[in-house]
Amino acid sequence: MLSRRILILAAAASLALSGAALARDRRDGDHDEARAAVARGEAMPLSEILPIALRAEPGDVLEVDLEEDHGRLEYEIEILTRSGRVRKVTLDARTGAILETEDED
Repeated sequence: MLSRRILILAAAASLALSGAALARDRRDGDHDEARAAVARGEAMPLSEILPIALRAEPGDVLEVDLEEDHGRLEYEIEILTRSGRVRKVTLDARTGAILETEDED
């Protein structure tokens, strides 16, 4: 039931944001900057990023952040795997390349 609720919330957020990121630089609610990054081609939309992350770590998306690290935008996506572990997949926001996959504390 919880995973179904998370999927519904993730889908609603994705639609509401028109594929933009949920937050940037850990400033919740700063969706305009994320939309602008997508519009400028600096970040891929969530509709393209989420399938890449879920191929790397199948499961349910818990959280998505768009952050800047050393001048590069990165998506950090937390996923609850089928085995019950929480994994973080970090992707280059512009290219979708997977930069890192690790267990979340």
